[in-house]
Amino acid sequence: MSYTIRSVTSRQEWHTILSALHGNQILQSWDWGELKSRHGWAPQRIVWQDSHDALAAAQLLIRSETRFGVEAKIMYVPRGPVLDWSNIILRKSVLDDLREITLSEKVVFLKIDPYVPIGYGVKACQDVESDHVGVELVYELAKNGWRESKQQIQFRNTMVLDLTVDEAALLSSFSQKTRYNIRLATRKGLEVRAGSPEDLSLLYGLYEFTAKRNGFAIRPRQYYIDVWRSFMDAGMAQTLLAEIDSEVIGAVVMFIFGGRATYMYGMSSGHHTEKMPNYLLQWESIVRAKAAGCTTYDFWGVPEVFVDSDPLWGVWRFKSGFRGDVVRTLGAWDLSCKRFGYWLYTNAMPNILATIRIRGS
Repeated sequence: MSYTIRSVTSRQEWHTILSALHGNQILQSWDWGELKSRHGWAPQRIVWQDSHDALAAAQLLIRSETRFGVEAKIMYVPRGPVLDWSNIILRKSVLDDLREITLSEKVVFLKIDPYVPIGYGVKACQDVESDHVGVELVYELAKNGWRESKQQIQFRNTMVLDLTVDEAALLSSFSQKTRYNIRLATRKGLEVRAGSPEDLSLLYGLYEFTAKRNGFAIRPRQYYIDVWRSFMDAGMAQTLLAEIDSEVIGAVVMFIFGGRATYMYGMSSGHHTEKMPNYLLQWESIVRAKAAGCTTYDFWGVPEVFVDSDPLWGVWRFKSGFRGDVVRTLGAWDLSCKRFGYWLYTNAMPNILATIRIRGS
């Protein structure tokens, strides 16, 4: 296979390449790399191309950490690389080249988590729901020295809603309970408005309260303000706030890239929950995503195992009412270049790895 590898230094060119490759993951956008560059990462964008077309692309994030006198350089390709994974020769070439890059950069390990389905639906045991490309890729990765990561940075599974039907059909496709709760919120006087940069401190306050209430860790305030403001300024994010009697009781932040809307942040005050603000917020987010020309809506995370003991079970009960398609992906895989360093990094020093854990952030 004849191709060249080169760096891309233009935002417009990068997004044009991703569009040609049908890449619509927000974490591979130029803007995500620029965001991460302000928080300790160095982005590199590379493309594989033949004499005419781009064949594959990868935004690599590189970070160096020094803890307890040990320096660890890591590389991460969030929701990438982007390519036609059904092309066996191409995927082998890209993975081989990434191995060479990790060796030349002298990193401890490379982590990838491409958006490659291995199956669909909540029951992983049904062969009819398997995706042969993803299943083959898992086998090839394991065979060639990659390890399924103990630390999944993004959610492995998600739920995706098709937005190509009209609003009435969308609403009627939801569960009866979800439709009822959306209408209840409207009857109870809830209103949803678009947020502005002036609302960002309020959003963080709600998000911080939500994190404390639900027991999950979050980053410092400035990180989220930077994420939300920069993507809003770029026209790639919308914030929606639910109010009753001028009191903001909930909000969502939705990202838009490549025709895909991604619901990445949700937050609430915990007040007036009986008025079902989360249902109305989600519906309004879906409606606005469709109006913005999106064809899919990504709910950004559902359980790895669909049992009530899974940490995401409560979230799943809410999201499942919107009746999207569950997509099970292969998750994150690591290529270790320094065996002892990899063991130290992933086992003896988990507090370091926590600095790159970005579930939805």
